[in-house]
Amino acid sequence: MSWLLALPFLVPILTALATFPARGRKSLCGAISVFGCTLLLGVTFIILYLVETGGTRAAQMGDWAAPFGITLVADRLSAIMLLISGIVGFCVSVFSLSDIRKYRVKLGFHSFFQLLLAGVCGSFITGDLFNLYVWFEVMLIASFALLVLGGDRIQLDGGIKYVALNLVSTLLMLTSIGMTYGLTGTLNMAQLHVSLTTVDNPTAVSALAVLFICAFGIKAAIFPLFFWLPASYHAPPVTVTAVFAGLLTKVGVYALIRTFTLIFPSELEFPHTILLGTALLTMLTGVLGAAAHYEFRKILAFHIISQIGFLVLGLALDTPLALAGAIFYTIHNIVAKTNLFLISGTAKRLTGSYELSQIGGLYRASPLLSVFFFIAAFSLAGFPPLSGFWAKLLLLKASLDLDAYWVVAVALITGALTLFSMSKIWAEAFLKDHPKDYCQSLKNIPQQDRYQRLLPVALLALITLVLGLVPGPLIDYSLAAAGELLNPSDYIEAVLGMETQYAGNH
Repeated sequence: MSWLLALPFLVPILTALATFPARGRKSLCGAISVFGCTLLLGVTFIILYLVETGGTRAAQMGDWAAPFGITLVADRLSAIMLLISGIVGFCVSVFSLSDIRKYRVKLGFHSFFQLLLAGVCGSFITGDLFNLYVWFEVMLIASFALLVLGGDRIQLDGGIKYVALNLVSTLLMLTSIGMTYGLTGTLNMAQLHVSLTTVDNPTAVSALAVLFICAFGIKAAIFPLFFWLPASYHAPPVTVTAVFAGLLTKVGVYALIRTFTLIFPSELEFPHTILLGTALLTMLTGVLGAAAHYEFRKILAFHIISQIGFLVLGLALDTPLALAGAIFYTIHNIVAKTNLFLISGTAKRLTGSYELSQIGGLYRASPLLSVFFFIAAFSLAGFPPLSGFWAKLLLLKASLDLDAYWVVAVALITGALTLFSMSKIWAEAFLKDHPKDYCQSLKNIPQQDRYQRLLPVALLALITLVLGLVPGPLIDYSLAAAGELLNPSDYIEAVLGMETQYAGNH
């Protein structure tokens, strides 16, 4: 089992090593990258199957028993996050064959892309805080390289803002980890579940929890720590932005969920109050920013922020249904958001711009692309019966169960404004005529490029449709994953090799 749980990050690392010497040959390098992502997708599917059929799996690297060695853990939450990362990696790698130019491939695009996937998957599979920090740093280095690759001025400007604020997150995370080790003598997450309950200093534990909220909150782009995201996500090629939008901020949300369900005692009300307030403010500020902009990618970038608010809301409400809603919402959002950015890149290829005032005619020129956009965009807005509707329904039901009517009101306002901004893109980019009659049809671009763009978009649209029309399996899976998070006895037994009596006190 050790080697299997290590494959989600070993496969991308080995693929990165294989693509680097081949970077001078664009086709070969791209083929190696797609092959590596296909292997990653297969590995993550196997892990999901094993977790679903056999429960939480854990492995100790180098045969060092927990909590002293490096622990890898796959439960339902990490397994589904690994699988969706594999899907996104595969789709984006195929799309990149058409979108990424030869000079960026020569500079190492595919190697950095694979390292980014390794950092993402490593974050999802690790079982201790220090290695979570290590994988975060792998992501930071790879994402910064992808942001500035090519050396355009707008990329360098966005990259500097991106890395500056993320370095602050790094410092906060290191401080939090140091304080955690000082209080407990361990960084193993399962052992921390046991050890923190014995710390007789609730003020220190609460302060530590707030530090973790700040550190992971910057990564997740929650209010008011999100300014780096809209300042940088419009700068690189759309392939880069798509994988950033789909995965990077979700790693921050995953870290928050893992930390505040497994590590910290649920009796700590103050951190959950902070999470609830930031979730609602994140939802509103993000969607207001989207409503105010008229550039395709900037609208989508602000929607990343808004949707993160819904994910954190599920954690803040801290009930099984709310956590299940957050997990369902995460999967839906990763698929829809990645697809929207890929569609925006194809729209730019056909119309010549991202500015809504300078484009148009896409519905007439490319009806198929328009259908794919409609599915992704209106799923994001929560339009029934698409996947976003079920995700929001779970969170709204959880809020109503707690009589949190003001939370429901904020969620409904956010949903209405999301629908408004998606309708704005639909009306401007797809329905109106192009102001210069420039809009091309998909048939006008080379056949190979057309398939490399349409196949990943079609696959992601199909997943969105299936999740919307047949939501039951993912809802059941999300409820089971939420149950594991709120009662982590199986996780602790898998890691520490013992049945624990502490879960009931958590």
